[in-house]
Amino acid sequence: MSAVVYEQREVRRARYAVAAVFAVHGAVTGSFATRVPWIQDHASVSAGQLGLALAFPALGASLAMPLAGRVSHRFGARTALRGLLALWTLALTLPSLAPNLPALCLALFVFGATAGMSDVAMNALGVEVENRLGRSIMSGLHGMWSAGALIGSAGGTLAAHLGADARLHHALAAAVLTVGGLVACAWVLDLQPAEDEEPPPRFALPPKSALLIGAVGFCAVFAEGASLDWSAVYLRDELETSAGLAAACTTGFTLTMAIARIAGDRVVDRFGSVRTVRYGGILAVLGGLLIVFAGHPAVAMTGFGLVGLGIAVVVPLCFAAAGRSGPNPSQAIAGVATITYTSGLVAPSAIGTLAQLTSLVVSFALVTVLSCGLAAFAGVLRGADRDRPKISAPSTVAVDQRG
Repeated sequence: MSAVVYEQREVRRARYAVAAVFAVHGAVTGSFATRVPWIQDHASVSAGQLGLALAFPALGASLAMPLAGRVSHRFGARTALRGLLALWTLALTLPSLAPNLPALCLALFVFGATAGMSDVAMNALGVEVENRLGRSIMSGLHGMWSAGALIGSAGGTLAAHLGADARLHHALAAAVLTVGGLVACAWVLDLQPAEDEEPPPRFALPPKSALLIGAVGFCAVFAEGASLDWSAVYLRDELETSAGLAAACTTGFTLTMAIARIAGDRVVDRFGSVRTVRYGGILAVLGGLLIVFAGHPAVAMTGFGLVGLGIAVVVPLCFAAAGRSGPNPSQAIAGVATITYTSGLVAPSAIGTLAQLTSLVVSFALVTVLSCGLAAFAGVLRGADRDRPKISAPSTVAVDQRG
């Protein structure tokens, strides 16, 4: 077998491995989200206290993500991902063990920190695999994350329906996902830094190359967070629908995002990152206008669907562009991830505060305005289409894929 053919097989296998890693990462999130009511009751916290505690995952992620590049440099990409992903899956057990508010905040801080670091590591490897394949795969990888989240949510819903103790549920889920993650990590690319490469700083502000890219991601994640957390409330309060129909709107938005991400790579390969995001931004703006001016639930649900369709591939493309924007991909990806996580932290509370001062209609008018930024500034993602030659020679940094 020629070296080139062998390398092609190894990279394709690495693609499936990193896709499995994304699914495992998403399954942890889905498993946690469905048991939040149980965790709230177990820790004896009010709704306001729970809202405070739920800010700590984003805080932990934002502070810890810059460390991911340092860890990957020190141990190599495969070993780093193996360790960080295992910490993330095992951290699933912590929130359900918390007996009170301070313990819950600490548990969720660690939960978010391990989530953020493993997120950066797996996205960096995803970008490298995409570079070597010479075609877009980042949207599909994030689609696998969404699929994993749906599977984790389904398992959590079943556990909640059966009245299972979340401590037992999360312990079993953590064990299964940890084993699955370790198996998948055995086949990802093992990237090693060059001998003369300086290690990235332990903590650093996002590089300049990541700021504009992160701003585009900020707009997309703001729209995503607002729609996920407030779409059901919007239909219930503004359009006076039933609770079931309101919940169906949120489910439809989530499914639209997942399907669009899984199918998004073919769109990106055909039209390029810039045009995909620009046209997606136009769809999101149209969806926002339908939401704001909706006089009927079906119109608003269509609007939320268009928003999901328009923003679905933006964050994967932001990570891809960041990974090609400078000499240190992990640092650039960490910078973009920090900005987008901050958006996810800010969006729900900003929408709620503005709604309290005015109305939810005005809140989603803000979402519509921010969606205009996707169409206006899509050009900064041009780097996501650059320098993606297909494999033509064996790589010098991918070594034995068997772990």
